[in-house]
Amino acid sequence: MLRLTEQEKQEIVRFIEAGRELPEKYRFLLFEDKREVELVWNGKSNEVCTIVLPFQTIEQVDEPRAEKPAEAEKQIRLFDVDQRGRQLKGWTNKLIWGDNKLILSSLKNGPLRSEIEAQGGLKLIYIDPPFDVGADFSMDIEIGGDTFTKKPNILEEIAYRDTWGKGADSFIAMIYERLILMRDLLAEDGSIYVHCDWRVNSFIRLAMDEIFGAGNLRNEITWMRTASHNDASGRMGRVKDTLYFYAKSDLAQVNTLYTQYTDEYISAEWRKLPSGRYYKAENMLDPQGKMQEYEFHGTKARWRYTPDNMEKLWNLPQTEVPDSHGRIKLGKDGAPIKRCRIMFLDEMPGVPLSDLWSDIKYLAGGAKEAHNYPTQKPEALLERIIKASSNEGDLVADFFCGSGTTAAVAERLGRKWICSDLGKFAVHTTRKRMIGVQRQMKSDGKDYRAFEILNLGRYERQHFVGVNPNLREEEQRRQMAQKEAAFLELILRAYRAEPLAQFECFHGKRAGRLVAIGPVNLPVTRLFVEEIILECRKKHITKVDILGFEFEMGLFPNVLDEARSKGIDIAPKYIPAEVFDKRAVEKNQVVFHDVSYIEVKPHLVPGRKNKLPAVAVELTDFSVFYSQESVALAEEALSKNAKAGSKIVVDNGQIVKLTKDKTGVFRREQLTRHWTDWIDYWSVDFDFENKREIIRVQDPETGEIREEWTGDYIFENEWQSFRTKKDRSLELKSVAHEVPPGRRKIAVKVVDIFGNDTMTILSVTAGGER
Repeated sequence: MLRLTEQEKQEIVRFIEAGRELPEKYRFLLFEDKREVELVWNGKSNEVCTIVLPFQTIEQVDEPRAEKPAEAEKQIRLFDVDQRGRQLKGWTNKLIWGDNKLILSSLKNGPLRSEIEAQGGLKLIYIDPPFDVGADFSMDIEIGGDTFTKKPNILEEIAYRDTWGKGADSFIAMIYERLILMRDLLAEDGSIYVHCDWRVNSFIRLAMDEIFGAGNLRNEITWMRTASHNDASGRMGRVKDTLYFYAKSDLAQVNTLYTQYTDEYISAEWRKLPSGRYYKAENMLDPQGKMQEYEFHGTKARWRYTPDNMEKLWNLPQTEVPDSHGRIKLGKDGAPIKRCRIMFLDEMPGVPLSDLWSDIKYLAGGAKEAHNYPTQKPEALLERIIKASSNEGDLVADFFCGSGTTAAVAERLGRKWICSDLGKFAVHTTRKRMIGVQRQMKSDGKDYRAFEILNLGRYERQHFVGVNPNLREEEQRRQMAQKEAAFLELILRAYRAEPLAQFECFHGKRAGRLVAIGPVNLPVTRLFVEEIILECRKKHITKVDILGFEFEMGLFPNVLDEARSKGIDIAPKYIPAEVFDKRAVEKNQVVFHDVSYIEVKPHLVPGRKNKLPAVAVELTDFSVFYSQESVALAEEALSKNAKAGSKIVVDNGQIVKLTKDKTGVFRREQLTRHWTDWIDYWSVDFDFENKREIIRVQDPETGEIREEWTGDYIFENEWQSFRTKKDRSLELKSVAHEVPPGRRKIAVKVVDIFGNDTMTILSVTAGGER
């Protein structure tokens, strides 16, 4: 019942009639809320995203396991693998690229939820959101022999700095909804760890109390990550981070972990024997004095143990401890002393883990596990968290995965995992790291699971321009027309082009070039480009930009050469995901990357007696002429890092250093000396059409889940070569891969130094001509 006076009721009516906001006091008078303390910010809402989008599988990575028959039999029992040693059944780990709000909502409410529950539910979430709103999220990338700093893409830049830089309320508004989704996705016996520092820890604590309940706070963990520096002015050194550890419910378990004893403690409490072992004698008197007094081998006392248990210690095998019998220490008279139970240091588990972690050091840039990724955390930190709040075979997740530390540690510890990140480069870094983990575990004879790379891809784009299915058909058509017009206007604004209406294929114009925009949910096809060429010839158009989310396989370079022979210069460019972020468009910071294309050469090996034919793939060219705009951020960073008198420019698609000597003469040095300098990673699928991409779609009305083939195939990563921090070399020819006789399609994927990926497909006949 509302407890309002007549005066208060009349006041509310006056405020409403005047269109004014109600005073704050009425929030508590009108709405019952038992919370005495609440975190409030401008625009706070309890509405949570419920969107369900299908996940698009773009790649599966699975280092072949078995090379010997005995190993194959063992792996088949554990994982169900095929003849290639690739996992057939069971849970496949997930690496997801995209906005984690849409990812979390689709995981929680969509078909993948049942798959998660079939694994026992999600037992552990660790997140390390980029709470440092002033941090530099750039990272070093090597080109040829030089290094430059890669800036984050605009979507990351805006999400991680510009938005949160507006104040704490924008950070909390972002994280609050995601934390609710994470809570709902967690198993009832699950736990969550949120990593933060002094900037936001007070807000995070209040938000977590509201969402998970203050009674479910298990620990506020302090991680002393580094020693104090002398660079603190007007304050003390900041050397710690905070990890808030909350349980979903009382069912959540915590595994007791131990840390090593300190040298100081060992020196003070333990004695060293000639063999090197340490021992001490524990007091065996009953501390409460309630046990009945009795004599034990000449010493009368209120012993802590019963006579039978004391005798067991007496009769244990003799040790090297002087003046002892079994595990009992004796005095000079040969009778047990009161501090008599002998204990050995190497038999002790250690010190039970507390909420102060000072034994895990910050990850230095030169560390073996470092991946030159900002905010990367040490593996020892994640190992402790995963061991404390999950068991082998459990499912764990990280929705701000960065360089993939959670995935790497989870894999080594025998956990299943789901990881996601907004940044394409983060997903690529994690992919390379996890391939390294698979290779190492294979070398060590250990088991590992395949992982697949997912995104919401075209379904996310369809969501942005989709229509309401509940409208009448005529209204749906009207809404679709409005959405399509808004979509074209959005792309043109992001590309900084002026709209045009007098053409069939073209939608805008920019800097003397006409602009054509491909469909939102389909690739740009050869037919689409041919229609553009036809209109160009009719209307004497010579310069064209084609913008698309996807391009048909094998379209380039042939169609560009055909257009060039007709006097038409076509520049295809990818539409990036950040076009759907209004903030990025408003800031004119959306970058459309140039489309690259790959040239490869198959090497066919005919079959021999008792051996199948084989095929190897050689990467022979990677062609992309990055425009000045596409690498403007790289050029800016290179110029900042260049020495005085030097300037970095992009000339004809290549990165060039110009150096002015004392005489005023400029010397020109091309940093991208070879086409391979652009490549960070490439991989091969030797049977591309072997695995269809099947999505699971849930009917919103009936809840029924059905499987649909998208018409695409999953890229199965069967061989790869990539650069690492220690080894910058790149193999340009794959190993020869045995294949059954006959015709097949082989797919080759290349990821460049900016994180952009390109794929091509070639047809080969095993043992025959291409």
